Amino acid sequence: MKLFNAVLLSVLCAASAAAQPATNFVSQLEPLRPFLKTWKGHFKNSTPEKPNFDIQKWERALNGRAIRILHSVNNGSYGGETIIAPNPKTSVLEFHYFTTAGFQTRGTIDFDGKKMSTQEEVTGSEHGITKVKSTTELLANGKMRVITEYYKQGAWEHGRDMTYEESPGAEVKFR
Repeated sequence: MKLFNAVLLSVLCAASAAAQPATNFVSQLEPLRPFLKTWKGHFKNSTPEKPNFDIQKWERALNGRAIRILHSVNNGSYGGETIIAPNPKTSVLEFHYFTTAGFQTRGTIDFDGKKMSTQEEVTGSEHGITKVKSTTELLANGKMRVITEYYKQGAWEHGRDMTYEESPGAEVKFR
């Protein structure tokens, strides 16, 4: 009977732990916690007749040692996946972004309150982009704003300025 009770207790504890969402992170990822949502933003040229949108799903990954961002534009016409994790030697937050277009980026993240800045090196862009820098900010109204610039042919140029709203039912899709 003692063995049965021990096994039952073990099963109940495991089930209870599985039922509770794991929310712990390595300390360097804590500033990203407020971003862990599904977001939807419309590009400036979006119209009701021809919507042009991006969906981003931010989630905890690798037992709290990373953040994963999946995103897709217009139900999969373009998309990508980002993994953010602290560098084990320096504790700096680094990320790798892989795209359906075949190019990749690698960069770092810095924080200033609810605003994060990224610097990225681009590999394999067919548009000649070699660097990207962006600012992502959580606004007082609960929205997220992303401003991006691209470096190509020796100069920085405006990329995009999008505001996202939380959209729990939105789905990231790949074709």
